[in-house]
Amino acid sequence: MGYGLSPLLWRKAPGCRSAGRVQSVALRLLCQREAEIEAFVPRTGWTVEAEAATRAGAVFPVRLSALDGAPVPAAGLAAEAVAESAARRIRAAAWTVASVERRIVRRRPPPPFTTATLQQEAARRLGFAIGRTMAVAQTLYEGVDLGGGERTGLITYMRTDGVAVARAARTAARAAVRREHGAAYLAPRPRVFRPRAANVSEAHEAIRPTDCARTAASLAGRVEPDAVALYGLIRDRMLASQMRAARLE
Repeated sequence: MGYGLSPLLWRKAPGCRSAGRVQSVALRLLCQREAEIEAFVPRTGWTVEAEAATRAGAVFPVRLSALDGAPVPAAGLAAEAVAESAARRIRAAAWTVASVERRIVRRRPPPPFTTATLQQEAARRLGFAIGRTMAVAQTLYEGVDLGGGERTGLITYMRTDGVAVARAARTAARAAVRREHGAAYLAPRPRVFRPRAANVSEAHEAIRPTDCARTAASLAGRVEPDAVALYGLIRDRMLASQMRAARLE
């Protein structure tokens, strides 16, 4: 295209107009990032870790966070000799619990699946490749014969960037949560999700069951095991989106 690729060379080729200006902005960002990568100087950090045990015999890991009153940087100690010296001192010392602190944190549930998050979670939880996930999702979308001679779609359209769902779907999900888990696990008010990024296409709802009352177990023997597993993942995510925030100690 007539552009120099060196971070130090930045010019537009003769004859390039609006399209060239758009590409020049993208190229400049690439060049700046490449310059940052080339200027990066790696360094080695050293951490000091140990295993501690409770009186009951439970073992847990600990890491040195301060040395001689000074905090240890997140990247670790800069010199191996300093880390070795600290390790020797720790081995010879008697450890005492100075204080125990507990705090409760709350983690809000994620929204129902988009195409991208479904692919990510299916890979992490089920070991599915992207192609496998989309093929199984297509089967669930096209539906199966659940009796009566007609095909019933089990999930909404599986190619979407939207995280919103219909009000009726939220109501059905909340009813399923109350029925299966109890009112204590239900969010006080219906959760309504909106996209975080601008210019997200919301032509379709998030990926959700067409009927939240239909469990994955009820599909066993009617669809392939992969479809049962993926449907269960989609349904669980939809129900979780209407549950209370998780409380973690």
